[in-house]
Amino acid sequence: MNTTSLDAVDALLADAGVHSRPLREVLALLAAGPLPFDELVRRSALPRRTVEDLLAALGPDLDRDADGCRLAPAVRAEYRSRFAPPAAEPDAEVAALLRRFIATGPAPLAALDHVTATPETVLRRAEWLRDHYDLTGARLLFLGDHDLTSTAVALLAPEASITVVDVDERILRHLDALSAEHRLGVRTLHADLRFGLPPAVQAGADLVFTDPPYTPEGIGLFAGRAAEAMAGPGSRLLLAYGFSPRTPALGLKVQQELLRLGMVFEAVLPGFHRYEGAQAIGSAADLYVCQPTGKARKKGARGQAIYTHGPQSVESAGGPAPLEALGALLGTPVTALRGPDWTAPVSAAAVFDLRADPGPWLARMLLACGADRVAFLLPNQHPDLADERGQRALADLVAGKYALRLHRSTPDPAHAVVVAEAVTDDSAAGRLLRRAHGKLGNVWREALIATGGGTKRAAADRVAALVPEPEDLALRLIDLPRHRIAELLTAARTA
Repeated sequence: MNTTSLDAVDALLADAGVHSRPLREVLALLAAGPLPFDELVRRSALPRRTVEDLLAALGPDLDRDADGCRLAPAVRAEYRSRFAPPAAEPDAEVAALLRRFIATGPAPLAALDHVTATPETVLRRAEWLRDHYDLTGARLLFLGDHDLTSTAVALLAPEASITVVDVDERILRHLDALSAEHRLGVRTLHADLRFGLPPAVQAGADLVFTDPPYTPEGIGLFAGRAAEAMAGPGSRLLLAYGFSPRTPALGLKVQQELLRLGMVFEAVLPGFHRYEGAQAIGSAADLYVCQPTGKARKKGARGQAIYTHGPQSVESAGGPAPLEALGALLGTPVTALRGPDWTAPVSAAAVFDLRADPGPWLARMLLACGADRVAFLLPNQHPDLADERGQRALADLVAGKYALRLHRSTPDPAHAVVVAEAVTDDSAAGRLLRRAHGKLGNVWREALIATGGGTKRAAADRVAALVPEPEDLALRLIDLPRHRIAELLTAARTA
C-alpha cells in the first residue's frame, strides 16, 4: 500500500471540506469497480478536472485497463475503511425526540414572523444536510432556530460543530437545556442581526442555515449576515423561502435580492419545508442552496423593519417621539432620540428609542452603555417591565453597573421610560458588566487580580473553576444568552 497516495487523498478530501462526500462516493465506486472514467463523472456529478485530480492522487493504488478504473485489490479494504461515506442511521428515535423537543419549546411569536416547521420537516432538513455534505468537523451556523433544526443535525451528525445565533432569549434557553440534557454540543449566542453578528461567528462557517422573515428586507439582511459568517467560497447558504404562486412578483423581488448580494442558486428544492400555519403560501416553502461568488456582499442592511407583523414590520412606522415630555421627566432638554446598537461600547449619555424592542434590546443596551446616566423609551408592556418579576430580574442583572428607575405609562399609557444611573461597584461582577465587549476570560481574570491581588495564573485558575460554561471564556459577555449572563454574574459574585 502506498502511504503517499493515502496522504494525497486525505489532503484532497480535507481541501474539499464539507464537499468531500462526492469524492468519497467516487472512491467507493472505484472499490467496487471497474468503471469507465465517463461513468465516474456522470455518477458523481463532479467536474472532470476534479475526478482527474482524485485519480492522480491515487497514483499506484489505481488500476486502469480496458474496462475502466478501479482500486488495486490489495488496497480496497483500507480505502473502504478510511474513506467510506458515513452511513445513514435509522431516524425513528430521532424523530420521536424532535417531536418532544418542539412540543416543549417556546410558542411562536408573530412579531418575529415565527411559523413552526413540522417535525418531519426538521428531520428532513437534517437528513438532507447529512446526505449531501461531509459533516465531520464541519462548522454549521444557524441564523435563527425557532424550529430547532440544530438539534436534529446534532442528533444525526454529532461530529459536526453547531452554533445557533438567535434574538429570542426563550429559544436560546430551550436549546441550552436540550443540549445539556442530551449532550448535543450545540453552542448558542445572542444577536439581533440588524445590528451585526457576534465576532465569534464571523468568517468561520462552512454551512449557514436560516429560515428568515419572508420579506425582501428580511431575506436580504439574513443572507448578508450569512455572507459575513461564511468561511470562504466553499461555504454554502441554505435558506428557506416560500411565496404564493398568486404573487410571483414578490418571489422575484426576493430572488433579485439574493442575486444582488452575489449569491448563485445552486439548487431550489420546491415544497421542501412544511409548516403549521403560513397558509397564504400553502404552508410550504422551498429550500434554496446558494453559493457565494467572489462579489458576495458581506453586510446586510441595518434597517429595523424586516418582518411582516408587529411594530417592526415593513409597513409600520413609529410616530413622533414625545421629546418635550421626556425632557420634563428627565429634567434636561431632549432634542432627539438615539437608535439602538450594542455592537460596540456606547460612551455618550443619551435617550434611546426602543419603542420597537421585541424584548431583548433593553438589557443589551444597558450592557453596552457606559455613561453615568442613560434613559430609554419603551413599550409599556415590554417583557422586562410588564410585571414585578420581570422588573426585578432586569434590576438584578445590571445591579453591579446601574440602578434603575422605571416609569410605567409615561409619558403616555402606551409607553414607559427607564432611567439608569451608574453605581460604584468594583467587584468582579461589576467590572464584567462595565466591560461587556471584552473577551470574558481576560476581563474576569483582570477583575480578580484588581479586587483580590494574586498572579495571572492564580486568577486564571480561579476563573476556570468558577465559570459555569468553560467555552464562554473565549466569548464576549454581551453575546451570551441572557440566562447564561445571569449565571455567570452569580458565579463571579461568589469570588
